[in-house]
Amino acid sequence: MRTAILVPCYNEEATVGRVVADFLSADPSVVVYVYDNNSTDETALRATQAGAVVVPEYRQGKGRVVRSMFRDIDADCYILVDGDDTYPADEALAMRMFVGNDSAEMVIGDRLSSTYARENSRPFHEFGNHLVRFLVNSLFESDLTDIMTGCRCMSRRFVKMFPVTSAGFEIETEMTIHALDKGFLVREVPIAYRDRAEGSHSKLSTFSDGLRVLGMVARLFRDYRPMRFFAIAAAVLSFAAVASFLVPLDEYLSTGLVAKFPTLIVSVALGLGAMLSLSCGVILESIRMNAMRAYELELLNYEERYVASRGERFRVS
Repeated sequence: MRTAILVPCYNEEATVGRVVADFLSADPSVVVYVYDNNSTDETALRATQAGAVVVPEYRQGKGRVVRSMFRDIDADCYILVDGDDTYPADEALAMRMFVGNDSAEMVIGDRLSSTYARENSRPFHEFGNHLVRFLVNSLFESDLTDIMTGCRCMSRRFVKMFPVTSAGFEIETEMTIHALDKGFLVREVPIAYRDRAEGSHSKLSTFSDGLRVLGMVARLFRDYRPMRFFAIAAAVLSFAAVASFLVPLDEYLSTGLVAKFPTLIVSVALGLGAMLSLSCGVILESIRMNAMRAYELELLNYEERYVASRGERFRVS
C-alpha cells in the first residue's frame, strides 16, 4: 500500500524531527507530509531536515489543516498523527494491516486503554476525554473507548469521502461521528502514549477547545440524528407546557374562571413549540435519509471510478 503519514504541526520544532525520523526509520517506503500551520519557530526546517515533505497551510486550525491534507494527498492508506512525538511510529504503522485486509476503514489508536492515565499530566484533559466518550457513545449508540485520539489510520475511501467542516481540535470528534453515522468499519487498537517531551508545549486549551468539542457533538447530533434531537426538545417543551397549564386548569376547576392568562398563554406557546419541534424532526429525518441514500450512491460511484483508474477488479470480501 502507498502509505502517507500526515502530521499537522504548529510550533513543534522540539519534536517534529524525531517524529519524521521515526516513521522513515520504521518504514522507508512511506511518505511523511508535515503541514506547517503558520509556525513561528523552526518546525518547517526541522521537518525538512528529517526528510518530510513540508507544505505550508495558512488557514489556522487543525481542522483546516486536515481538510487540506485529505484533499491534496493521494495514497492508499493514511496515518494521521500529532507532531508532538506522543505515539510510537512502529505501533502506528502496525495499524495499516487492518486497512490493508479490509477489516477496517478507520483504525483508532486507543490511548485510554494503554498508558494515557499514567503518562498524561493534565487531569482535565482526561476528564474531557471521558465526557466526550460518554456523550458520543450515548447519542450515537456506539461503544468506543478513545474518541479524541490524535493517532488514526484510514482508508482512501474514508479520507476522500469525508467532508471536513470543523476548523480546530474538534476534527477528531467529527471524524469519529462521521464514521459511525455512515457505517464505516471502525476498529480500536491500544497504542502506547507518552507525554510531551521537555520543551514541547500543548496548543490545546482545556476549557475553550473542550467547549468547542462539546458544541461540535451537539451540532452533529442535531444534523446526524435530527429525529432524536428534536424529539428530546419536544419532550422538554411538552413537559414545561403541561406543568404550566396545570396552574390555570386548577384555577378554572376551582372557580370556573381563569385569572392567570399569561400562564395559560405561555403553556399554549410551549405546546405549539413542542409540536413545531416534533414536525421539524420528522421533516429533517426524511431529508437525512435521502442524503444518506445519495451518499451511498456517491460512495459506490467513487469506488467504481477508483478501481477503473487503477485497472483493478472489485475485491469481494
